[in-house]
Amino acid sequence: MKPTIKTIEDLSLNAWPSHQIQLYDGWLLRFSYFYTHRTNCVEQIGPSSIPIEEKIDFCEDAYHRWGTPSIFKITPLLSDDFEKRLIDRRYVVQHVTEVMTLDLTPWQITTPPVDVRIERTINDRWIQSLFALKSTTSAIHRQIVPSMYHAIPKDTLAASITNEDGQIVAIGLGILDRSYMGIYAIHVHPHYRGRKYARSVCTALLNRGKELGMTGAYLQVVEGNTPAKRLYLSLGFEDFYSYWFRVKELF
Repeated sequence: MKPTIKTIEDLSLNAWPSHQIQLYDGWLLRFSYFYTHRTNCVEQIGPSSIPIEEKIDFCEDAYHRWGTPSIFKITPLLSDDFEKRLIDRRYVVQHVTEVMTLDLTPWQITTPPVDVRIERTINDRWIQSLFALKSTTSAIHRQIVPSMYHAIPKDTLAASITNEDGQIVAIGLGILDRSYMGIYAIHVHPHYRGRKYARSVCTALLNRGKELGMTGAYLQVVEGNTPAKRLYLSLGFEDFYSYWFRVKELF
């Protein structure tokens, strides 16, 4: 059975903890020193009892004190009226993301084109490889991000491909929640792109998810990432919905 948007939103919240989270009248204020939009934004998980304009003021003040832009995640679950309030406050759209899903029931386990190692824990070597593949140089991000990955409350599958020198050149992450697996952090070293490494990582994760009894998978791809979108469609993923962020920069 196809999941609901609310289900995927719940799963993705579990899958990617922030460095800090503050609950405010049904809204989550997530803060991670602007590591990613998703971990540094306001997400609405419940109804409001406080006037909306007052709540937006509160959030803007909180992110201003944190020294990062004020960001709200916009999903199909929110009313158009709420986004209009942000537009009136000069919030702009950033980071449009497409959510895709896959029914794993008919998935046929096949051998990936390239050997992939799957581990049940996210170790420091995998995280350091993530930093290298993403060219992460921020000292604060290198300090806080490992704890964010270690704080994931669900079972994980850390995938990697190494070259002939033992260097990790491709990674991916599967996060198991209920009967679904989220696929995250697919990265391939530029020198190894075009060799089916990303396909191999995704295939290995989907194989293991199927073996562990998962009945569905989901992932998120930034709009405009044509090679990734082409890969996911070829694996059988289908478009489900899109979300984006409304951002107000610091002045």
